[in-house]
Amino acid sequence: MEKKTMPSWIPHSTGQYKSFICWYFTTTWWMLCRITGERVLYRECYQWKMATRVLQRFGNGLNQAKNTAQSRGQIVLLSRGLSASNHRNREDSWFKSLFVRKVDPRKDAHSHLLTKNEESNLYKIQFHNVKPECLDAYNQLCEETLPSIHNDKYYPCELVGTWNTWYGEQDQAVHMWRYRGGYPALTEVMSKLRQNEEFMKYREERGKMLLSRRNQLLLEFSFWNEPIPRPGPNIYELRSYQLRPGTMIEWGNYWARAIGYRQHNSEAVGGFFSQIGNLYMVHHLWAYKDLEAREATRNAAWQHEGWDEVVYYTVPLIQHMDSRIMIPMKASPLQ
Repeated sequence: MEKKTMPSWIPHSTGQYKSFICWYFTTTWWMLCRITGERVLYRECYQWKMATRVLQRFGNGLNQAKNTAQSRGQIVLLSRGLSASNHRNREDSWFKSLFVRKVDPRKDAHSHLLTKNEESNLYKIQFHNVKPECLDAYNQLCEETLPSIHNDKYYPCELVGTWNTWYGEQDQAVHMWRYRGGYPALTEVMSKLRQNEEFMKYREERGKMLLSRRNQLLLEFSFWNEPIPRPGPNIYELRSYQLRPGTMIEWGNYWARAIGYRQHNSEAVGGFFSQIGNLYMVHHLWAYKDLEAREATRNAAWQHEGWDEVVYYTVPLIQHMDSRIMIPMKASPLQ
C-alpha cells in the first residue's frame, strides 16, 4: 500500500504548529482591529499573557490532533482536533472572550468614579444667545443682578464666572454657577429665587433680549482644579467635547495623567462632565493672558513626553468638539 504523506505546507512539528498559530491569530486579529477601528479592544485583549495562554491551550489540542493523525494515517482538521479535546467548553469560553468585551462588575455609576464625592459640588452652565442690538443692555442687566445673588448668603450658590463670546458663537453670554451641596442646594436656590421679586423682574427683562437659551448640569472631574476667582486681565477658552457613549471613563483615565502637562502656566481653570442636558459632554475651561500666550502654551505641551500619546488615544473618543474664546464681564469672579 502506498504510504500517505502530508503536504509540505502543513506544519510537521509542535513547534511549527505553535509558530503557525501565533502568526495566524496575530495577523487575523490585527486586520480585524484595523477594519473596525477598535484600537482600545486590541490593546485590552492582545497582551503577552493572553498570547501565552493561547499557545498553551492550542498546543494541547494540536498534540492530540497530531497523535490522532499519526495513528490513523490521515490529516485531521484543526476543528476536529479541538472538538475531540476534553476541554471543549473551556476552549470555547476563552475563544469567545477574544471577541466579546467583559462587563465591568462595578456597581457604581461612572459619575461616582470620576468626581469629588466628598465635596458634591454641582455646576450649572448657561448659554444665552442674545439679540445683537440688545447685547449691551443685557450685559448691564446681568452686572446689576447676578452679583447680588452671588454675595447673598441666603442662597447656597456662587457665581463662578460670566462671559461674552469673542470667537465662536457671536452675541452669546455664558454663565457658570456652583451649588455646594449638590442637587438639594440647587432645589433650594430655585425655590427661593421664585420668591425674589427683583430676580423675577430680571428674568422678565432678560427674556425680551434673548433669541434662545439652554443649560446643562455638570459635575467636576476629581483630578482638575476647582475654579477659584483670579485677577485679570485674561481671556478664557471653553473647549467642549461630545464623546462617544460609553467612553467617559476612558477619557477620564487619560486626562488624569494629561492634566499634569497643562499646569505649568496655571492655565487650567476647571474640567466638567454633563449629568443633565447633552450627555457625554465634557467642558474644559482654560485661562490665558492673550491669544499669543494661548498659542505658546498649547505648543509647549507637545514638548512633554506623553502628551502626544494622550492626544492620539483621546481623539477617537470624540464625536464633535467646539471652542469658544470668551471675555469676562465686569461682574465675573474669573477676570
